[in-house]
Amino acid sequence: MPDNDDTILLESVRTHRVRLRGAFLIGGLTERRTVNDNVRRLIGSTVLAAVVCAGCVGTAFVLGAIRDGQVGGSTSTVPSSPATPAGGAR
Repeated sequence: MPDNDDTILLESVRTHRVRLRGAFLIGGLTERRTVNDNVRRLIGSTVLAAVVCAGCVGTAFVLGAIRDGQVGGSTSTVPSSPATPAGGAR
């Protein structure tokens, strides 16, 4: 039983030292947490939603342009006058 009590005491002293060192180097808890975690989550979600919306709009634009034949370079046109044979026979 004494070994268990000694181990608990040593671990608590080690934990207190780590916390004191962190408070000394970084600052108090109020100084370390300046922005609420939920605000960061809200901003991140807004940015992610904007990126997804931009991707959807871009995809719709490209697919619409392909469907309308504006992109791709291979547009087939029908000549207005029929081709005449090279021999000159009419």
